[in-house]
Amino acid sequence: MSADATHANPIRGRFNSWLLAKFEDDFHEEVGPRKAEHIGALDGTVVEIGAGNGVNFRYYPPGVKLVAYEPNPYMHERLLESARKHGLDLELRAISAERLDFDDGTVDAAVCTLVLCTVPDPEQLVREVRRVLKPGGRFFFIEHVAAESGSVLRRMQNLFHRPWHYVFEGCHTNRETDHLLHAAGFSHVEIESFTSEKMPPLVVPQIAGIAIK
Repeated sequence: MSADATHANPIRGRFNSWLLAKFEDDFHEEVGPRKAEHIGALDGTVVEIGAGNGVNFRYYPPGVKLVAYEPNPYMHERLLESARKHGLDLELRAISAERLDFDDGTVDAAVCTLVLCTVPDPEQLVREVRRVLKPGGRFFFIEHVAAESGSVLRRMQNLFHRPWHYVFEGCHTNRETDHLLHAAGFSHVEIESFTSEKMPPLVVPQIAGIAIK
């Protein structure tokens, strides 16, 4: 998912929107139960960062006020259609989320799936999430991460990083996002590691979890 509108190349932007749509049901099969458990329990004002095509919209409960950040304009048609389909109260902000335009402590929850791999400054984004959350607010995430240091897969992630980064509009194959989240200053962090059976081989190491302010 694009982190900045300047990354929304007309060809790659449309390709990534199409690709997310093509594999949406596969992702739902693999991680849908996790999303339903955590996203389905949210209420109040929720910020989703890098909402893409709106693949998470099916999981939100009625009554949520959803503010979705998605700077890639080639995602917007599918995103808005998904919001209509699922009857969401949606505000779309077509800008980067590394500066969230909310006052401190005013957001009930945040959601971010397969986005921290892409943003230029993931530490800044996570700081912003923590800043805007209310005390006790929850941050739900699913991300692909770097393989174990020294492993064959980690070497492959490093080797193919540059072409992957180009095709997928800034996505990093080898970010240690789990370490970043543990160090971000949340009062509590729960992370589950798993191996995806649906993602391309370079990005099968995955994490899912919550961070509580």
